[in-house]
Formats: sequence, C-alpha cells, structure tokens
Amino acid sequence: MEDKVQRSEEEWEKVLTPVQYSVARKKGTEPAFTGIFHAYKEPGIYTCVCCGEALFSSSDKYDSGSGWPSFRKVLPEAPVIKKLDTSHGMVRSELVCGRCDAHLGHLFEDGPRPTGLRYCINSASLGFEKKQLSA
Repeated sequence: MEDKVQRSEEEWEKVLTPVQYSVARKKGTEPAFTGIFHAYKEPGIYTCVCCGEALFSSSDKYDSGSGWPSFRKVLPEAPVIKKLDTSHGMVRSELVCGRCDAHLGHLFEDGPRPTGLRYCINSASLGFEKKQLSA
C-alpha cells in the first residue's frame, strides 16, 4: 500500500462529486438500486474513489438483492479496515479504506459460501479499472 492520503475537507470537496463526498467522506449512503455499480458486470478491479487503492475483484462480486454492490471478499492486499458502527440504532461493522479513511459500506455475515460474508459497498465510494482477469 502506498503512503496514507490526507486532504482537507475543502480539498476532498474539490476532487469528489457531491454524492461521492457525502458517502465517502461524511459516511452517507446512496439509495438502494441507484448506484452505477449495482448491476455492473464488466470484468476488472473496483478501487477506492478517493485514493485509487485496489479493493475488490469483479470475480468476487455477486447480486445480493440488497441494492448495493456486494462482494464475497476483499483483494488480498486491500487496505480495508473494519470499525464498530453503532449509528442508527444498529450494531454493525463499517468498512473504511485504510489508505484514506473513506467510508466504503458495511460488512454482514449473511453472504454466500465459501466466505459467508457480504461486503455491502456504496457505488459512490468506488472507482473501476476495466481489465480481463485470469481464471
């Protein structure tokens, strides 16, 4: 992983769209079924919208029916960190990018085998690098 990315709030507001800023920097969420990557099926790597760090592979993406992009696992070297989130009267695991502290989404233990995990990620927190993946 490259060095930690730190910017002022003003700098983040200049480089992100209003929706990306609200979600990635202010821990917001996009409405279900509205994100650009919800039903996206191209092969490639999903990256952090704030710092470009590689996070998820399209080969680990699946349709969870939740309305947000869902993944079985993170890439082996991805700097995804779990944090306790007790907001909105719930107890859950928030996922943030360890390189830039961007809010990505949440982790749930109701995913498919073999991991049983559902990395439920906001499209607004993601970028995408289209590329063929080896089998």
